[in-house]
Amino acid sequence: MEIVWWITIVVVAVPCVLILLFIRRQVIARGGTIEVSLRLSTYVEGRGWSPGIARFVGEELHWYRVFSFAPRPRRVFQRRALVVEQRRRPDIAEERSLPGQTVVLSCRDDRDRVEIAMAETTVTGFLSWLEAAPPGPASSRFAAR
Repeated sequence: MEIVWWITIVVVAVPCVLILLFIRRQVIARGGTIEVSLRLSTYVEGRGWSPGIARFVGEELHWYRVFSFAPRPRRVFQRRALVVEQRRRPDIAEERSLPGQTVVLSCRDDRDRVEIAMAETTVTGFLSWLEAAPPGPASSRFAAR
């Protein structure tokens, strides 16, 4: 009888978890969003990438992990502080962790350096969003292209 109880719990819990993840993604995806992977760890070469959704909110880019229940973004990037330093293709080790036709942008902001990976077709829109920032001290951020 105990095994039937556990099977019932799993049969009810799994769809509930999937529904919650779906609802969270739909709420986050309202407005301008892009699929972006963020490198959270650099301890092992080519590893540490986490898939996510980035949402443009005024002067900020909010990054949410795909497989998370957190209602708040994991990282928030300020448009004025974000500087793209390098653009490159994923290396061989990274190709296994990232979708095809991906470009890796090495960036820095006020906190630290960060690597962002996105589809080639998304890079142009992302850079346009960065360039659309009002003139200010970050206007030299595109010199490294």
